[in-house]
Amino acid sequence: MVAASGAARILVASNRGPVTYAVDEPGGELRSRRGGGGLVSGLSAIGPDAGAVWVCAALGDGDREAVRRGVHEPGSRMIAIDPEVFAAAYNGIANSVLWFVHHLLYQTPFEPVFDEDFRGRWAAYETYNTAFADALAEEADQGAHVLVQDYHLALVPALLRERRPDLRIGHFSHTPWAPPDYYRLLPDDVAAGVLEGILGADRAAFLTRRWADAFADCCVRVLGATLSADGREVTHRGRTTRLGVHGLGADGDFLRERAHRPDVADRIARLRAETGADRRLIVRVDRTELSKNIVRGLLAYRQLLRERPEWRGKVVHVAFAYPSRQDLAVYREYTEQVARLAEEINAEFGAPDWQPVLLKVDDDFARSLAAYRLADVALVNPIRDGMNLVAKEVPVVSDHGVALVLSREAGAFEELGEDALVVNPYDIRETAAALHTALTLPDADRAARTKRLADAATALPPSRWFLDQLHALED
Repeated sequence: MVAASGAARILVASNRGPVTYAVDEPGGELRSRRGGGGLVSGLSAIGPDAGAVWVCAALGDGDREAVRRGVHEPGSRMIAIDPEVFAAAYNGIANSVLWFVHHLLYQTPFEPVFDEDFRGRWAAYETYNTAFADALAEEADQGAHVLVQDYHLALVPALLRERRPDLRIGHFSHTPWAPPDYYRLLPDDVAAGVLEGILGADRAAFLTRRWADAFADCCVRVLGATLSADGREVTHRGRTTRLGVHGLGADGDFLRERAHRPDVADRIARLRAETGADRRLIVRVDRTELSKNIVRGLLAYRQLLRERPEWRGKVVHVAFAYPSRQDLAVYREYTEQVARLAEEINAEFGAPDWQPVLLKVDDDFARSLAAYRLADVALVNPIRDGMNLVAKEVPVVSDHGVALVLSREAGAFEELGEDALVVNPYDIRETAAALHTALTLPDADRAARTKRLADAATALPPSRWFLDQLHALED
C-alpha cells in the first residue's frame, strides 16, 4: 500500500487533460490552449476550493516540454510518458484494438492478428496505465474520490486499488461495450485483464443501460463473475462493483449563447451563399472516424437523388467531415474515400448552379453551429456510438425545427428514438427513404419533434453528469 501523500480530495484521470501546450518558435515560449467538454464543466461545477486534481498524459512535444519545465495548469498533473510507450499504448492498443472491439469494426477474415508485436504494444498499455495509477496514488488524500475515464485507462482502477485500497474509485466508459461473442476476439488474458481492471473500481458507469448490460454479460461469460438479480452489481473474487448509467447531455445554455455570436452569423451567411438561399439542407457534422459511417450516409444521399429526382437542385448535403487519427493508415484511407464519393455525387448530379454535396474538412466550430441552426435534416447514422452529442446538439440550436435521422446503434437512440426517424445504419435504401420522409415532414410535426428532442437532449448537462457520478460514488 502507498501511503497518502497528496492533498487532493477529488481526482479525475483521463488521457487528454484540460490544457495542451505548444512551443512558439523562435523564442521557445510555451503557449497553452484550454479545452472544453463535460469534464471541464464538471470540475468547474464543484468549485475551486474542492481540492480537485486532474491527472492526464502529455500528448505531444509541447506538453512534454511543459512537464520538463514544471509548467502546469493549477489543479492538474500531466504525466510525461516515454513517447514510444505512449504511441504504442494510445495508437497501438487503445485506438487500434479496444476502440475497434467496442465499435465492432474488425474485418474478421483478415483482422485482428494478435502476434508478438501486439504483445509488445500491450506491455506498453500496461506501463501507461501503471504510470497513471502511480500518479493518482501520490496525489490522492486519504479516502479521496477518483473518477477514471474511458478505454485508455481500463487497467487503472485495479492497479490503483492495489496501491490505495482506502480510495473510492469510479470508472466511466464513453464508448459502447462489445457483446461477449465479439469481445472474446481479444486474447483470453487481455479480455480478462481489461474487465478485471475496471472491476477494481467501486463503481463502473456507462452512457446507456445497453452498454452497462453488455459489460456485465462479458464479466459473466469471460470471468465467471456473478450478477445481482437486478443486473446492477457484478461480483468477482469477493469484490462487488456497482454498475451505473449516466447519459451525457448537451450543454443547452452554452450552445444557445454560442450559436448566436457574430462569427456564427457570418458563417450562416457564407453557408447560404454556397448552398443557395432556398434549398433544403441535410447536415452532418462528424470526425472521419470509421464508426461514424459517413460513407454510407453519402451512399444513401446518392440513392435519394437517384430515386427521388424531384429533390435534384432543391437539397444540399452539407457534410462537415473533420479528419481524425490521420497517423493511422486506415483512417487516412477512409478520409480519402469520403472525399472521392462526394466528388462522384457532385459529378453525377451537379449543375452549374447546384452542388449536391458541400464537403468541408477543416474544423470550424462556429461553422458547425451555423449548420446546426440551418439544418432541415440532421443525419446521424453511426455504425455504433457510445452516445453521439451531435444528435443532441442540433435540436437545441435549430432555428426553424429539424428532423433527426438517427441510427439505432447510437447511444442517443435510447433517449431520442421516439422523436427521430430511426434507421439501420447499414441499410442504404432505408436511410434514403428516411431522408425523404425527413425532408417532407409537416412543419408542425417537425417543430413538435424538435422541442421534445431538445428537452431530452439537455436533461443531463455536462456539469450534472459529472456531479451525479461523484455523488453516486459517495453513496
